[in-house]
Parts: sequence; C-alpha cells; structure tokens
Amino acid sequence: MYAIIATGGKQYKVAVGDEINVESLGVEAGETVTFDQVLAVRDDAALKVGADVAAATVTASVVKNGKGKKVVIYKYKRKTGYHKKNGHRQQFTKVKIEAINA
Repeated sequence: MYAIIATGGKQYKVAVGDEINVESLGVEAGETVTFDQVLAVRDDAALKVGADVAAATVTASVVKNGKGKKVVIYKYKRKTGYHKKNGHRQQFTKVKIEAINA
C-alpha cells in the first residue's frame, strides 16, 4: 500500500516505514504530523483518486530538522571585473511515515 501526498509545493510517493525529507514544517523532533492533502492511494485492490480519497490522511512522526547541502550561486560578468559568490542551504524536516488512513 502506498499513497501520493502533496506538501511544500511538491508531491511524494510514500509507504508505511519510509523516511523522506520534506520542506521545513516548523515542528520539533518527536512530534506527530498529519498530511491531509492526499492525491492518491493504492491498495492491494486498486488505485483510488479524487473523491475516493477526500477523507484520507497520512500520519508521520518527525525524526529531525536540518539543512541540506550547500548550493553555490556564482554571478560573473566578463570584462568588468564583476563576480559575486553566494551560497544557500535549504532547511528540511525528515519524517517517518507511520500510517496511511484511507
């Protein structure tokens, strides 16, 4: 059994026991999070979408909060001596999927 959820502007295919990194949720480690925006659920029988999964939820527990790898942004204009180096580390929340309630 798996589900497709949407959070942070992205979609994730999850099953019970999976650990995924999602956009930062602002929740402390050890707490429980419920994703109510479920797009599809696949049972042993069939794939359910739309109105069939309107009441479905996915329950997960927060493992940790962290920062991803650094992305380097380098701006350069030739012949002028202009160059600028900058970096960014995106924050994430690692969650473990506990249950799919369909």
